[in-house]
Amino acid sequence: MSLTEARPADAEPPGEPSTSRPAWRRAPIFPILLIWIVLTALLVAFALVVPARLMGAAASPTMREIETTFTSFSLAAAPVAALVWAILLYSLVAWRYRGGGRPTDPGPPVRGNNRVQVVWVVVSTALCLFLLIWGLIVIQPSTSEASSTQAPLVVDVTGQQWVWNFEYPAAPGAQSDELYLPVNQRVLFRVTSKDVVHSFWITQMGVKVDANPGATTTISVTPDRLGTFDIRCAELCGLYHSYMQTHVHVVRAEEFRSWLATAASQAPTGEVPSPSPSGTATS
Repeated sequence: MSLTEARPADAEPPGEPSTSRPAWRRAPIFPILLIWIVLTALLVAFALVVPARLMGAAASPTMREIETTFTSFSLAAAPVAALVWAILLYSLVAWRYRGGGRPTDPGPPVRGNNRVQVVWVVVSTALCLFLLIWGLIVIQPSTSEASSTQAPLVVDVTGQQWVWNFEYPAAPGAQSDELYLPVNQRVLFRVTSKDVVHSFWITQMGVKVDANPGATTTISVTPDRLGTFDIRCAELCGLYHSYMQTHVHVVRAEEFRSWLATAASQAPTGEVPSPSPSGTATS
């Protein structure tokens, strides 16, 4: 066997001692570093574009905070994931056994590099502290909402197999199976269930809270986007769980007031009116 055939694929070229170049330029560090840079760039681009788009158009400040959190966590994870994948890809290509049978000798153990161990522990600790501090800050109530003197619109949400029902205490008797909300007004949901555990989830607003039988849970949000958005049950609640869906219609304040008055006046008939684009309610 020639010297070239016996030399490992990632060994230094003949005649060039390993100490003649900086450590980061030596094999296998240099090719792994290149792969890591490319993968990190791709993952960063992915983190900046894809997670927020997958969650749809945000319809509340709460949802925008969630999107920002997803993006930030994805950016923080990008270099870590890229490093693991870079080492994996390089190992599969450069260090695989190419013989005809089983290897006669085990590969050299990878241990004992104190510098790498210290860097890994320090970086991992920094990332964990970043996630902890971010979570403590984001889960705090919004300063504007906490200091707001405007009373919220209260909506009573009741889940049962397999429908949602909404009642509006501000207009006694008003109720609907599709939710209607005014734009730019804080809403307080009081959520309960008649039978099993459900989960009230307005996907584009970042609202998600369990509906428990015999108990009331609360959550608030300020819708700031006109349009129609999805409401789903996020808790497996029986045979038709996947069909327990409805919509929330976010309309202008005057349209909502008109609809609410009409809904309250027509409550005994069981008919649920819908607001027209002109602001008048129609059944």
